[in-house]
Amino acid sequence: MKTVLAILGLGLALSLGSVQAQTAQQSKMASCNKEAGDKALKGDERKAFMKDCLGAKPAAASSDKKTAQQEKMKTCNKEAGDKALKGDERKAFMKECLSNKG
Repeated sequence: MKTVLAILGLGLALSLGSVQAQTAQQSKMASCNKEAGDKALKGDERKAFMKDCLGAKPAAASSDKKTAQQEKMKTCNKEAGDKALKGDERKAFMKECLSNKG
């Protein structure tokens, strides 16, 4: 019985991951389709645009955000290390440091 539940759980986890990936791709497809429609593209011109649009990397803004968060983490980590914080004291410091806006 435990094996069956484990297999069902694994199957559910895999299918949820697949649904999330599919949803992201569907969202990108809808966005590209709308943009092609707004530009009134037809035929080969539309096909070429869709190929480029669907193959494009995500916007740089999300990449910049991630880099900013990584920099903040790096800075807070260094500061905690400089203060020689350990355990709960370090956790509390990191939580406070990372939650500060700016």
